[in-house]
This record gives sequence, C-alpha cells and structure tokens, in this order.
Amino acid sequence: MKIDIKLFADGADLNGIMELYGSGLVDGITTNPTLMKKAGIADYEKFANEVASRITDIPVSFEVLSDDFAEMERQARKIGGWGENVYIKIPVTNTRGESSAPLINKLSRDGYKLNVTAILTLEQVDAVLRALDPAAQAYVSVFAGRIADTGVDPCPIVRKAAAMCGKRSPNIKCLWASTRELLNIFQAQECGADIITVTHDILKKLPMIGRDHNELSLDTVKMFYSDAVSAGFVL
Repeated sequence: MKIDIKLFADGADLNGIMELYGSGLVDGITTNPTLMKKAGIADYEKFANEVASRITDIPVSFEVLSDDFAEMERQARKIGGWGENVYIKIPVTNTRGESSAPLINKLSRDGYKLNVTAILTLEQVDAVLRALDPAAQAYVSVFAGRIADTGVDPCPIVRKAAAMCGKRSPNIKCLWASTRELLNIFQAQECGADIITVTHDILKKLPMIGRDHNELSLDTVKMFYSDAVSAGFVL
C-alpha cells in the first residue's frame, strides 16, 4: 500500500511537531486553536512564531482568532507576515454563519496564501472557489471526519470537491481534514484529494500499514492475556 498524497501533521505539541518535521515523513504542518488549547499553549503568537521560525521550507498553517471580519483581516495580514511558507487559516463562516467569501477574495487577490477551513458542504466549496483568486495559493479544507461523524460517507463529497478545485486552478488544493484513522489516508488518496491532515497520534500508527492480519490477531490475543494476568483477574 503506497501513500501517494501529501501528509500534513496536525497538532500543537512543539516537540512532536519538530520530531515529525525532522523525520521527513510530513509535507506540511497545521494547527488550530482547539489543538493549541488542549496542548496547554498560553501564548498563541509566541508559539506560532517559534514554529514559523524553525520550519521555513514546508507549508505551515495558523488560524485567525477573531469572529469579526475587519479584525479577522488584520490578524490574517499579521499571520501572513510570519513567513513565505505560512498559510492563513480562515474559517468558511464566522460564528453567526456569515460567509467569509468577501474576505477570502480580498486576501487572495492581495497574494496571501490561504487555508479555508471548517468546510462540510459542496455549496461551501463552490462559494470558496468563486471567491479565491485562481492565481493565489490556497487549500480548501473539507472536514471529512466530521461529515463521517454524522453517518454520511464523506468520499463522494471529497471526490467532487477535489474535481472542483482542480477545475478552478492548479494553485488550489483539496485537503481532507479531521482525519480519524489510517484508512482515511488511502480514502483521501482514492478520492483525488491533494493533501490530508493527520494528527500526531495517528501518524505514529504508520508502521501498521501492511501488517499481516494473522500476526496482528495473535498480538491482540497476547495483549488481552497479558493484561488479564497483570491485573490479577480471576474467575
């Protein structure tokens, strides 16, 4: 099973980020406020600048924090100044459901690299693609994992989104986001997505790819037995 899609590490643990970057396994780095909160990051800008200063040769994405479009624009321009490889994460709407398309259009026309995030519908993909300047570098992040969480197969949506992105411009890449398991890498690849974001814990499972299932079954049985013995369980 060959991985033929770009892997972006999704996380906020600096040591983990640098370890993955140094391994050469990943083609980019992404993070978001939720991951940073979970990691205990207290100073957003300090953390982001440290990452941006240490990783300069692969794409790195940082998200705006504001819910007001004027302030969102100010923050976006600030983030865009952190490095040539920095992509600005713009949510597809604000918390009132108002489209970010006008801001996306303005920033992309000004040459900023964008990562439009939290997309779950093809209607949103269409609106974002209409807003993006075809000459701009951009990622259209479809949250496939969240779509799957609703009981809906995300693959037809990602497949269509990837085709729409490719038709719009070779500079606009379709990204499979909110990955849940290793299988998603191959699903995203089959759907034609250009990139998949993968959390650090899932990336640690990469050596599992191609393992013999009989061998894995035996390892599982051994694990259950060992844990029962070490726990002192009796019947």
